[in-house]
Amino acid sequence: MWKQYLMPESIENLKAALDTAEGPTKILAGGTDLMVEIRNGKWRDLNTVIDISRLPGLDQIRKDNQDFIHIGAMVTHSEVLQSQILREFANPLVQACYRVASPQLRNRATVVGNLVTASPANDTITPLMAMDAALVLVSSQGERTVALKDFYLGVRKTVLKPNEFVQEVVFPALKPEQKGSFMKQALRRTQAIAVLNCCVLLEMDGESIRKAAITMGSVAPIIIHAPEAEAYLAGKKLEGTVIQEAARLAAEATRPISDVRASDEYRLYMMQVLVEDGLRELQNGTQMQKVPAKPVSLDTREGFHNIRKDEWDGATIQTTVNGETYVIDDSWDKTLLNMVRERIGFTGTKVGCEEGECGACTLYLDGKAVVSCLVPAPRAHLAKITTIEGVSEDGALHPVQQAFVEHGAVQCGYCTPGFVMSAIKLLQEKTQPDQETIKEGISGNLCRCTGYYKIVEAIEAACGKLRN
Repeated sequence: MWKQYLMPESIENLKAALDTAEGPTKILAGGTDLMVEIRNGKWRDLNTVIDISRLPGLDQIRKDNQDFIHIGAMVTHSEVLQSQILREFANPLVQACYRVASPQLRNRATVVGNLVTASPANDTITPLMAMDAALVLVSSQGERTVALKDFYLGVRKTVLKPNEFVQEVVFPALKPEQKGSFMKQALRRTQAIAVLNCCVLLEMDGESIRKAAITMGSVAPIIIHAPEAEAYLAGKKLEGTVIQEAARLAAEATRPISDVRASDEYRLYMMQVLVEDGLRELQNGTQMQKVPAKPVSLDTREGFHNIRKDEWDGATIQTTVNGETYVIDDSWDKTLLNMVRERIGFTGTKVGCEEGECGACTLYLDGKAVVSCLVPAPRAHLAKITTIEGVSEDGALHPVQQAFVEHGAVQCGYCTPGFVMSAIKLLQEKTQPDQETIKEGISGNLCRCTGYYKIVEAIEAACGKLRN
């Protein structure tokens, strides 16, 4: 997979690693994009992976005294959803992050990683571009700030130099008179790449629109604005005919293509629908009703251990799995899934899609439910891992496992460990979830046998047992 795996313990070490790297080198934060690309053979000659996931200070969300929001390179989508600062001052980004993948993937995937991947279908680019975001690029030669609109050169192409990394994304906090709506059209409710998406951001002057920004994704090689629609909205009231005309003008600015997800004709038609729906949301003030006040995170926030000097030799992984300590020196170039199953022998964690979509390999990494097929094994160094074998107590089934048996929630059983892991973490986080919350909690798990009814019933029953 890679010839060398580095975990720098400081920003200075990261700069030095980028300067001295030989051969193809990739920075890994959450790894949810890079690990899929490696598995699919895009980086067959990859020499070095530089894992920044445990660098101190890169996981901060803050608002400075000049009213600018700073989001560090290691801030995950899940952490965005938990941030009161972003809910108040950047709610279009919160709306976008809620539509990304599943809780397990949001626990690893970072906002900056989503930006750097540079796919025109990525969900966080549209709201951040509408909010005039910029990226702080850092190297041993210094740092430079690049506006997000100038960062992209084409599909998966950016101005980032080989020895640079993105330290943070910065943008002005939304003012009280500003309001925005993020809209996404996809083939499934969760775990789906956008067929297209858009963000509509308005600055109001009483009942009139002072300024508008409309950004659109998956309709051109990069995220684009709709300048004619933005100009048209300025000075007008947000009402029926104005909304319809602005949506029509926005769709005319697109340059969609046909691919496996949709035809160009469909995208052209649906972008008009999405922009119109976004404007109507702002008219009605319902844009934040799409995001629960406390979304499911499948994270009990146990924290993790930063890597410090001389704590890792680049090969030996010392980790705790189900309460036992293991020292492994031959898995540094594998995934966490492979290490847990093949090297340690906990085969309850299943190999499924190996792309993060089925959830069969779900386990807990430092208290977070993650899909282990997309986690590099070295991330387990000095970490705490729990697999399905570790959830029972005193040899008895966990109440969730027992409920799955009693309610017939198991058919072929292959997906069951992943569902059980998600359900247990959900009930640790939310003691009385309703059916919609339960569905949200298991949205990252796929079952090919059932209609999910008995799985939901089993989780409801386990909830009652745990309360008792």
